[in-house]
Amino acid sequence: MAENFLAAIINKSIEIAGNLLFQEGSRLNWLKEDINWLQREMRHIRSYIDDAKDKAIGGNSRVKNLIKDIQELAGDVEDLLDDFLPKIQQSNSAICRLKTACIPSHASFADEFAIEIEKIKKRTTYNIMDTSNNNNDDCIPLDQRRLFLHADETEVIGLDDDFNMLKAKLLDHDLPYGVVSIVGMPGLGKTTLAKKLYRHVRDQFECSGLVYVSQQPRAGEILSHIAKQVGLTEEERKENLENNLRSLLKIKRYVILLDDIWDVEIWDDLKLVLPECDSKIGSRIIITSRNSNVGRYIGGDFSIHVLQPLDSEYSFQLFSKKIFNFDNNNNWANASPDLVNIGRSIVKRCGGIPLAIVVTAGMLRARERTEHAWNRLLESMGHKIQDGCAKVLALSYNDLSIALRPCFLYFGLYPEDHEIRAFDLTNMWIAEKLIVVNSGNGREAESLAEDVLNDLVSRNLIQVAKRTYDGRISSCRIHDLLHTLCVDLAKESNFFHTEHNAFGDPGNVARVRRITFYSDNNAMNEFFRSNPKPTKLRALFCFINDRCLFSHMAHLNFKLLQVLVVVNSAGDLLSIMRIPNTFEKTSCLRYLRLEGNIYGKLPNCMVKLKHLETLDIGKSFITLPTGVWKTTQLRHLRYKGYNQAPNCCFSISPFFPNVYSLPRNNLQTLMWMNEEYFDPRLLHQLINLRKLGILGVSDSTVKILSALSPVPTTLEVLKLYSFRDTSEQIKLSSYPNIVKLHLNGRMPLNFEAFPPNLVKLTLIRLMVEGHVVAVLKKLPKLRILKMVWCIYNEEKMDLSSDGDGDSFPQLEVLHIDEPDGLSELTCKNDVSVPKLKKLLLIRVDSPISLSERLAKLRV
Repeated sequence: MAENFLAAIINKSIEIAGNLLFQEGSRLNWLKEDINWLQREMRHIRSYIDDAKDKAIGGNSRVKNLIKDIQELAGDVEDLLDDFLPKIQQSNSAICRLKTACIPSHASFADEFAIEIEKIKKRTTYNIMDTSNNNNDDCIPLDQRRLFLHADETEVIGLDDDFNMLKAKLLDHDLPYGVVSIVGMPGLGKTTLAKKLYRHVRDQFECSGLVYVSQQPRAGEILSHIAKQVGLTEEERKENLENNLRSLLKIKRYVILLDDIWDVEIWDDLKLVLPECDSKIGSRIIITSRNSNVGRYIGGDFSIHVLQPLDSEYSFQLFSKKIFNFDNNNNWANASPDLVNIGRSIVKRCGGIPLAIVVTAGMLRARERTEHAWNRLLESMGHKIQDGCAKVLALSYNDLSIALRPCFLYFGLYPEDHEIRAFDLTNMWIAEKLIVVNSGNGREAESLAEDVLNDLVSRNLIQVAKRTYDGRISSCRIHDLLHTLCVDLAKESNFFHTEHNAFGDPGNVARVRRITFYSDNNAMNEFFRSNPKPTKLRALFCFINDRCLFSHMAHLNFKLLQVLVVVNSAGDLLSIMRIPNTFEKTSCLRYLRLEGNIYGKLPNCMVKLKHLETLDIGKSFITLPTGVWKTTQLRHLRYKGYNQAPNCCFSISPFFPNVYSLPRNNLQTLMWMNEEYFDPRLLHQLINLRKLGILGVSDSTVKILSALSPVPTTLEVLKLYSFRDTSEQIKLSSYPNIVKLHLNGRMPLNFEAFPPNLVKLTLIRLMVEGHVVAVLKKLPKLRILKMVWCIYNEEKMDLSSDGDGDSFPQLEVLHIDEPDGLSELTCKNDVSVPKLKKLLLIRVDSPISLSERLAKLRV
C-alpha cells in the first residue's frame, strides 16, 4: 500500500515547488532541482508499484519485500517534506520582508534538506524490473468468477421483487437502449440475480450468450465467447470474427449477459461489434457492475437497478438454507432457542450481504452445531468474514486509482455505522494534501474532493445517507465489511491504526501516522504513555468520553498533526471535557473539529496557527480566543458565537481597529456570528463568502442586509436566527445567488423578502399569513419548503393557483412540523404544484384535512 504515501508525497512536492521560495532571483532556487528529482522518482516508483501489485498479491516474496521497503522510504520522505514546508514558508516571509538574496539562518535548513535528499537518493537504488517481462500474454489464469458464471444456478433468496422488476423492464418493448444494468457493492448477489434473469428469459430470444468481463478484459476473447454461444461456426470465428458476429446479430433477436464490467473502455470496443439493441428486433443486454457510472454510460439512467442488502428476515432465510444445505429436514426444529438466537446475531453481523452470509454459513458447517462453537465464531466474526470475502472486496479497492485509495481508507477512521458528513471528509482530505490542485485554489480543491466522493459512491463502495437541497451528498456511510477492509489495509500500509492494533513493536508505535480511538479510554492513555512524542502523527480521531482527554494531550508534541477530531457524545455531567489553556506544538494543524459536551475557550496559541483551514466548534460549548488570527488559509468557520467578547476576531469596531483579521480571500463559511458585532463592511471584505449565519438578528441587522449595496454575489446560503421579534421588513429580493434561506424567529415578511432563485426555504417560528403564501407560490425555483413551529393566521392553506400564474411550479417537498392553527391543507387541481412528490406532516396535535391528491403524497 505504499502508493498511499506516494500520492501524498507528489502532492506535497508540487506545493513546495510552487512556493515563493523558487521565484526568480532567490539564492535558494537550487533546491528546486532536488524537489523536481523527488517528484520524478516518486512518480517512477508509483508506476512500478502499480505494475508490481499483481505479483505481490500472487505471493512473490521478493516483490512483497521490495514494496515494504518502498513503503518505509515513502513514509520518511513524507516526514521530510512535512517538516520542511513550514520552514520554507517562514523563509519566504523573511525573504519578502528583508528583500535580500542571502539569509544564512534560513540557508542552513536548506542545506540540511539537501543532505537528507542525498540520503534518500542512496536508498532508491532498487532493482526495479519491468514486471511484465515474466508474464505470458497467451496464458489466461484460472478465474473462479468465470467458472461461477457458468455453474449451476445458486439460491436466490430475498431478491424476488428485484427479479420481477428487472424482468418487466427487460421485456418492455420501449426499453431505452435495450439495456438493464444491475449495480451495487460487492457481495450483494448481482451475478446470481443476473444469471437467474438471463436463464429465465433466454428462451424468448433467438440466440443468447453470457460472458464474464473481468478487471483486465480482452475484447477479442469476449467476442469469441459470445460468437460461440450465439451460433457462429468455428471457421466464422477464426476469420473475420467481428464482421461475422455483427452480421449475425443484426438479423437475430438476442440477449447477452455481460457480467462484472469495470470500466467504459471495454464497452466502447464491444459496441462497435454489437448492433444497436433498441432496434425493432428487440434485442437486449444485461450487465452487472460495481460502478453505477458504467451502467449509466452503457444504458442511461433508466437502465440502472441498484441492488440493496437483504433485510433481517431474508438474511436469516439465506443463512438457514446454507446451514442446513445437507440436511433433509432443512430447518431449526432440532436446534435450541439459544442456538437460534446466536445464529440471528451472527446473521446481523453480516449486514445483509449475501456473500458474507454464505461465507459465514460455510465456516459454521465445518464446526459442531453447538452454542459454544457458534459463540466462538461470533466473537471473532469481523476478520473471519473479511478473510472469506477478502478477494472479492479487494478487487474493488485495487480498481481504485492511486489518488482515490487513501481517500477511501479514510472512512475507516470513523466508527462502524457512523454517519459521516461530506463537509468533514472533503476538508480533511484537502488538509492532508490527499486532494490538491496546482492552482492552489481552495474552492477548486473542494470541487475535486466532491468529485472523488461521488466517484466512490458511484462505485458502490460508499452509501449516501442524506443529500442536500440541490442533490449533492450531505452525509454518507460505509458498510461494515468495507469498513473492516479499510482498517486492515490501513494497518498493513501504516496509513492509520485503530485503538485495537496500534500496539506491539515499540518501533511501530512511534511510526503511527494516523490513529483513531472509538471507545477505549485505556487504549488511548496507553498509546500516549508509550509514545510521548508522536512527532509522526498526522491525524488524531477521538470518539470517546474521557473528561481528562485534553489534559493527556496538552503537553504532547504534535509536530506534524494536521487533523484533530474530538467527539464527546456523552450527555452526563461527569463526562464534560474542558479545553486546556494551551496545546503544545500544533503549528501544522489544518483541520480542527470539536463536538459535543466540550466547554471552555480555545487557548490563545490557536490564533497563531498559520495553516488552519477548517475550524468547526459549532456543536460544542467552546468560544474563540481573543487576538489577531495569524491564519490566512481559513476557509470554514463554524461556531455558536454566543457571548463573544467585543474584541473577538470578527469585530470591526472602531475601538479595536487592529483586531479584525479574517482572511478576506479564502473564507467561505461563517456560521454563526453574533449580530452585536455584525458590520456591513464584513460582507464587502469577505469576497468569497458562500455560507453565512447570524445569531440574535435585530432590526439593525435586517436594515443592513436589506439595504446592502453592492450585494455580495458569492453568497449562496443565508441563515438568520432572531431571539426576539423584529419590526423591520426584511428584503432579500436583490440577492441573486442565494439558493438556501433559513429564517428562525418572528420577523415580518412581504413580497420583497425572498431571493428570486431560492431552491430551499426553511421558516421556523414565523407567522404564516395569506400574503406570505401568495409570495411563496410565485418563487420560480423553490423545490423544498419546510415550516417548523409556525403560526398560521388562516386555518386553511390553499396551494392552488390564484388565477394569475403558476403555483409552486418547482416544489417537490413540503414539510410542515408542529403547526399552530392549521386545520386544512388543500390543492384544488392537478395543474398547481405540478412536481410535488412528498408531503410530510410531523407532530400534528389536531387532524389536518387534506385534499385527495395531497393525501396520496403524504409520507
